[in-house]
Parts: sequence; structure tokens; C-alpha cells
Amino acid sequence: MSGPIEQARYTCAIGAMQTVVAIPRALPILHSGPGCGTMVAGFFERSSGYAGGATAPCTNFSESEVVFGGEEKLRTVIEGSYRVLKSDLQVVLTGCTADIVGDDTARIVREFRERGRPIVHAETAGFKSNNYVSHSTVVNAIVDQFVGDLDRSSIDERSSASLVNVFASIPYQDPFWRGNLSELKRLLEGVGLKVNILFGAESEGVAEWKSIPRASFNVLVSPWYGLDIVLHLKEKYGQDFFRFPYIPIGGNETSRFLRELAAFARDRGAGLDPARVEAFIAREEEAFYMEIQSLATFLLEFRYGLPSWTQILHDSSYVLGMSKFLLHEVGIVPKELFITDGVPESFQGEIRALLAASSDKKSFNLGFEPDAGKAQEAVRAASHPGRGLLIGSGWEKSLARDKGLDFLSAANPSPVRLVLTTGYLGYRGGLRLIEDIYDRVLATYA
Repeated sequence: MSGPIEQARYTCAIGAMQTVVAIPRALPILHSGPGCGTMVAGFFERSSGYAGGATAPCTNFSESEVVFGGEEKLRTVIEGSYRVLKSDLQVVLTGCTADIVGDDTARIVREFRERGRPIVHAETAGFKSNNYVSHSTVVNAIVDQFVGDLDRSSIDERSSASLVNVFASIPYQDPFWRGNLSELKRLLEGVGLKVNILFGAESEGVAEWKSIPRASFNVLVSPWYGLDIVLHLKEKYGQDFFRFPYIPIGGNETSRFLRELAAFARDRGAGLDPARVEAFIAREEEAFYMEIQSLATFLLEFRYGLPSWTQILHDSSYVLGMSKFLLHEVGIVPKELFITDGVPESFQGEIRALLAASSDKKSFNLGFEPDAGKAQEAVRAASHPGRGLLIGSGWEKSLARDKGLDFLSAANPSPVRLVLTTGYLGYRGGLRLIEDIYDRVLATYA
């Protein structure tokens, strides 16, 4: 897509500094202008982490560096970062100016790596891509320059048979990334797998990243972003990957996800016990549907005062996952659906097919629209009988108020909501999504 767009729901490529921030004790170093890190931190509110936001070292590329180059300044900033901040991994990210003037960032970083420093670089000039794409760029750079080649002699085949690397929610781009990754780890361990979750508090940091080559296979939960990571790992280490093309929410889709994953793992010698897998799923489903059953009186009492349809502005994984869950397990019918993450055309047909397969009785008005201003215009123009629910970013709050819709802020940017460890993935995530929706509905009766 060319030309300006309104209310973009993602950043330029250097927004992948948040990928680094999400790795425990990893340090992003920006070889960019002074506004780049501020822009990223401002978009992803409450996102400083260990060394992000205003703490991230930056060369503050200026007119002098544009004329004479910024390599020496980068060398000085890297040296200073070692003295000021304790870190286990440093990732140098280039901005537009550094890439335009042609600084040899790779050479500077290689100097430090040859001195034994755990440091890598990634080209993340804003004009090259957005942060959905550059997330993969940064992960692959860490794999190539820090994790390194596969040493077969160091691998215990027995212990590695059930070890998997997980790639799912992009840190900070997905407001619920912490909760989602935590729930993914719990679910996968529940069926008998060992998990490298890689990001967040439940990751073991760089030690876990170093163990990536020892995994039996990789798990990707995504319609398209992150696919470059697992394809690269397949080429580099010969690791196959299991891909579930949207976030599984609630009982139906989470059980489907676990059964398909378990079958894939068994086919690759992971040795999962089918009885253990089914017992775990049965326990989780029982707990999930017990809570759903407890809603019966509430739903009956308020049946004429609850939302019966929804409009969603979100990324492709959430639009698919939420639509399936709300339609089949909550009884809220998706109407206008807008995917805002700039999905490449090569993936759009698959996403349409996945959504169409959700129901043979309902049709869905789906649009791929990174220009959220246009999506808002379509929502404003649409009209449906009954009470409606709008799910989007904090920017949709005033639109929902104008239209008299219930509103749930569930996408970035979300200045009207504080999210810490909340997640919408899995059985527990489905219950939390129901809580959040009806909490906002009941608040209107106060």
C-alpha cells in the first residue's frame, strides 16, 4: 500500500526494538535519530522494560553524522552502554539515517563480537518494513549472530525430543503478549512438552535462546507474521514447524490446537502420551465449561440487554480467533471485520478461507484495511438491529460512544486501558474475554 494512512496500528521497522526489550536482560542500541526510540516508546505505552524507552542507548544521529558518518559515534555509544547498563545481549538497530548514509554497522558490531561481546545487529530502517516484519528480522539476526550454528555433539537427543520453541504474540505489539505466552507455555507443558518461550518473565533469557537449536521443532501461532522465523530455523537447523494460523481462544479452538499439535509432535518422535494429552484437555474443558454454565442465569436474565453482534478492528490473528470464539461460544455474531496489520496479499486468501470456514450459515464482511480511518468510516456507516459491541484500539472509544455501542479496547494503541498479565489465548483467555466484554456491558447499568 502506498500513500499516507490514518491511525496506523503498527510502527516502522525500528519498532522491533520492543522485540529486544522483551528478552530478559537484552539491550537495544539505536543507531538512529533521537526521535525514533521516543516514537516507539510513545506508541507502545508502558513498554520500557529493562532497558527500553528513554533508557535505550542511542547515537542521536544528527546533521554531523549525516555528513561525516556515524560509525565512530556508534562505537562510543556501544562502549558506554557496557559501562552503564548490565546486559546479557546487545542488539544494534539501525534507523533510516544510518542506512541512508551507508554506515557499516555490521563491521562495528563484528569488532565487539570478536572481542567476546554478545552483540548483534539488525537493519531496521523505517522505510524498509514495519515492525511486524522486522520482528522476524531481529529474531533471525540473533539466531545467526548470537545463537550460532548447530553443534550436534552438544545435543541430548532424548531430552530434546519434546523441546519446542514457541513464536506467537509479538511483544508489545500485542498488548496481551505476556499473558498469551504464559498461557501457551502452561498449555504445552500440560500435554507433556518442554517449552522455550523466549520472551517475557517466564523466559530464561539468553540461555534459553542458546538452546533454540536443541528443540525438536518449532510452534508458530500466527496467520503470517513470524513465518520467516520458522522458515529460517528450518533451513538453518533442519527443524520442522507446526503452525496454527490464529490465536486459539476458548474451549473449541484451544482443544483443536492442542490435539493438532500433539499429533504433529508424535509424528516427529516427541513421545507424547495420548492418554495424558486427552486427560489434560478434558480437565481444562471441564473447568472452562463449568464457568460457562454458571453464566446461564445471568445470560437468561439479561438476554435482551446484551450485545448480539460485534464489529472488530484488530490484527489478523485476533480477528480470526475472536470471531470464531464469539460466534460459537458466546453467541455474539461478527459483522464488519477489519484486519489492520497490513497483511501481504499472498496470505489474504488463506485468511478469508479460514474465516469463511467458521460457519456455513453466516457470511462475514471482512476487509484488509491498514488505514484505520477508512475502517472507522465503514463502521460509522453500518447499522444493525439490536445491541452492538465494538472491539478495537483506544482510538475507537469515541466512535463507540457516538454510535451507542459497547466498547472493548483490545488492540494497540490502548491508552485507555492498563494491561499487565492479562491474556486472551486459551481456555482461561476465553473466560477473561467474556469477563471483559460483560464487565463493560454491566457498567452501563450503573
